[in-house]
Amino acid sequence: MKSGDVTVEWLKNIEFQRNPIGKATIEGVVHRKLNPIVDGRGEVTELWSEPWEGFGPPVHIYQSGTDYGVVKCWHLHEIHTDQFAISRGKVQVTLVDIREESSTFGHVNVFFLGSLNPGLVRIPPGLLHGWKALSSPETLVLNFQSHVYDPSDEYKFQWNCVLEDVWEPKNG
Repeated sequence: MKSGDVTVEWLKNIEFQRNPIGKATIEGVVHRKLNPIVDGRGEVTELWSEPWEGFGPPVHIYQSGTDYGVVKCWHLHEIHTDQFAISRGKVQVTLVDIREESSTFGHVNVFFLGSLNPGLVRIPPGLLHGWKALSSPETLVLNFQSHVYDPSDEYKFQWNCVLEDVWEPKNG
């Protein structure tokens, strides 16, 4: 099914399989922990490097500020690959494999990224994805895209159309 053919009704019929937090189980997803180098002056963290296995060269890079508590999802792309890193704050990034031909169709991956757990996540085309800002006043998400932004490759769905209960925090 092409991304433009996906409907909320079709999404609601998928039997989702939630996987361990922080583990990339979806075909094509790559997660790399980033290592801040800290000294008395502060720190420096590499966010992307050409030799890193599994990550493609960015063609378009942007930063998205998200206010505390806001969920920005669901997004889907037919062509481009997203590669997320967080430069300020903490977010929950959630990925859902809705590629019918994929061996991991229906899998859900959740990653918590931020200053205490810096990382880079590669999100291939065909995955429903988004994030929730978990720290105030805002978070900054950097996206190292594989293609120049094209609004015709941006498919959006309501944040609560599926998996509304996937978002943290859960109290109790």
